[in-house]
Amino acid sequence: MSFEGGLDQLYREVVMDHHRHPRGTVLLKSPSFEAEGHNPSCGDDVRMQLDVRDGRVHAVAVITHGCAVSRASGSMLAELVEGLAVEDARRVAELFRRTMRGDAAPTEVELGDLEALTGVREFPVRIKCALLPWVTMLDALLHEEAKP
Repeated sequence: MSFEGGLDQLYREVVMDHHRHPRGTVLLKSPSFEAEGHNPSCGDDVRMQLDVRDGRVHAVAVITHGCAVSRASGSMLAELVEGLAVEDARRVAELFRRTMRGDAAPTEVELGDLEALTGVREFPVRIKCALLPWVTMLDALLHEEAKP
């Protein structure tokens, strides 16, 4: 087995662990931000809730119905953004979006388990699956900021 083949296997195991045991799946009692996302090309649905206080993400709920990639991505989002400043959560989402669209993995931020999803770039139809939770989070934050 080559190192690259072993790394691919490790990444698959990380993705499947997040799919089988998703993090952040308990709905919040009083979310500050909420949005729903849908991927019409494959039928994935995401319900996103964020509890934001003092400019920080204190809690995240990501309820995903769909494929392993979108479910794993939502689980990784829940782990990664909890505790971050809202601006940092936005920055991670944008860096992940750019990485999924072909840019090199960022060096200024640690993607953690999220790096395991970069292999999805080889399957362009699955990129939307991986990005759905992140785009939904950005939409929730954007729509809430626009309220008076």
